[in-house]
Parts: sequence; structure tokens; C-alpha cells
Amino acid sequence: MLAKSSPDAPFASAVLTWYDKFGRKHLPWQQNKSLYGVWLSEVMLQQTQVATVIPYFERFVETFPNVTALANAPLDEVLHLWTGLGYYARARNLHKAAQTIRDQYAGEFPTEFEKVLALTGVGRSTAGAVLSSCLDAPYPILDGNVKRVLARYFTVAGWPGEKKVEDKLWQLTEEVTPTSQVANFNQAMMDLGAMVCTRSKPKCNLCPLRAYCQANLQQNWQDYPGKKPKKNLPERESYFLILASQGKVALEQRENSGIWGGLYCFPQFETKDNLIAFLKYRGIRYYQEWTVFRHTFSHFHLDIYPIYVDLDFQPKDQERADWKKVAGNGTQYESNVFSAVKYWYDPQNPEQIGLATPVKNLLIQFIRNYYG
Repeated sequence: MLAKSSPDAPFASAVLTWYDKFGRKHLPWQQNKSLYGVWLSEVMLQQTQVATVIPYFERFVETFPNVTALANAPLDEVLHLWTGLGYYARARNLHKAAQTIRDQYAGEFPTEFEKVLALTGVGRSTAGAVLSSCLDAPYPILDGNVKRVLARYFTVAGWPGEKKVEDKLWQLTEEVTPTSQVANFNQAMMDLGAMVCTRSKPKCNLCPLRAYCQANLQQNWQDYPGKKPKKNLPERESYFLILASQGKVALEQRENSGIWGGLYCFPQFETKDNLIAFLKYRGIRYYQEWTVFRHTFSHFHLDIYPIYVDLDFQPKDQERADWKKVAGNGTQYESNVFSAVKYWYDPQNPEQIGLATPVKNLLIQFIRNYYG
């Protein structure tokens, strides 16, 4: 698991020389560097681009300047600051890991690899990145950018998500990572993947490794790394009830697991019949259908059907053609809606709670419609 090369070896030397001239050195987490800040940035950068992460990182460190501040914060506040960044399990894991550091290490971020690796949500590459960046510890890394550089340089066939391919890439990153100047080398490898050895249209003429890169020599960079086997994403649908009263909107908090875990969302129904039955059960006579839209997760498409109800405004039959009348013979109501935490969200005085992205977008639409 340790680096095995020398900074004077051809591969490492070329990468380090390139970094001195062209590497990124002014990212927010590189200034006044700390284990906490680098850990936070590494978690945020998982499956997310640097440009997207920067404003989130800056808001986080301003609100939670250290591990203990993050650990002591309510999860709702953490999720609120994370809203829009996606993959919300990262935020929940971050919060849980911060509490572990507070409780087991007196708020001091651990410096032993195994202790860092044991933190919730931390894998081998993240642990290595944190310790190498701050302490120059000799740990290699293997994020998506590094995988791409190594797969092309050594023409490693196959999708990196397969264990045998990933194991091969780990072996290679151990062999090329130097035992000193590790912080610069690891950052350089990430920068090369992000800036030069990009997924499409790589700038091979600017790459310090081009002379011996097998994919460059064979002119088949597009074959590496191997693509994830394609499969059609399943399609699901959900009906969101946007229930308004006196300018506020009803939300419920989801359980701290699964999709949108811990976030506040609109009450959801699997079918329109169930939602209409709920309206009838509640004595609501009219509803309005908003435009259907699709939200895509990594493993399925979700088609969202927003149904809007204003409890303070139930139009007469001859008014507002865009309002529909609830059927008088709705099926028996069986939904468990409102079983979770109920909360009336005030857009004019918003609390710091975590909102799923589709919910946030629908709230913006509600504000425009309601307030003008």
C-alpha cells in the first residue's frame, strides 16, 4: 500500500517537473492546508468537478471552520449546505466521521493511515490523498483522473470498476508514486487527468508522459480506460404533492438512508390514483398539474409529476380552466404520506434544511407562481 518509486525515476521526474510549471497550486484547500480541509475537499471531489466544488467548500469551511464545529452541527444544517452537490450520502458520512473524530480523537484529525481509512465514507484513495497532501506521507492514490492516466500510459484494458482492473491500477500507482515529494506528485497526477489527459480530446502534445505513453504511441487513447458495460437505466415515476397554505409549503423529512436520505421533500405517491385518493380523503376538491420532468440518478431515471394544491384557494367550476376537480369516487386512501416529520417551509423565511435538487427547483417555481 506504500509508494515504491523515486522522485528521480523517469515517470515521477517527468510528472513532478510538469507540476512545478503547470500544476494547480491555488485551489482553496491548498491554502493554509490542513488535514480537515483536504479531507473535506476530497470527499466533495468524489464524482464532482473542481469548479463545482469550490463554492461549496468555501461555504463549508466558513460555517464549519474545524472538525468539531462540523460534528456539533445539526445534520439538517450540513445537508442544507450540501444541497445541489448531489450524492448526499457523502454529507451524512462526512458528518458521522466528524463526530467520530470529535469523540475518539478529541477533535484532532488522525494521522495514522488505518485510523483515517476507518472513518465513515473514507476509502483507500481518499485516506492516501489526505495524508500525502498534508504530511507528504508515501501513500499512492487512485481517483478517476489517476486511473485514466495510468490506464492510457500502460494500456490497461478493461473497465476500472472491475476488481481485477482496479487491482492492476493500484499496483501500477504504487510502482510509479515516489516515496518523497508525494504531495506534489499526487496533485500532479490529478491535475494531469483533469487538465491534459481528459476523457475526450486529450491534449497529448502537452503531456509530460507522451514519449512513453502506450495509448499515445498507438494512437488509441479512446480505448482506455475501458467503458462501463452499458445497460439501460430503468424508468420510475413519482407523484409529488405540492401542498400550500398561507404561502408555505408542506415538506417531510426522509429517513437517513437511501435516495435523498435526511433531506426534506414533498410528500410522494407511487401513482396518481393514490395521490388523488389522498386529496379526496382530506376533503380537497381541486388540484393543478404542473409540467412533468425527469431527474436521473446513477442507476435509474425518475419521472416526477408535480401536483399543486392551494388549501386557501379552491376555485369554482367555472374559474381557472387549468385546475382539475378531484374525482368523487377516488379509490380508498392507503398511502402512508405524512408519516415522516412534517414541516411547513416558508420560502420568504427559509430555514437551513437540506433539500433535494428537484424539490429546490419546484420551490423556485412555487415562489414565482405565488409571489410573482
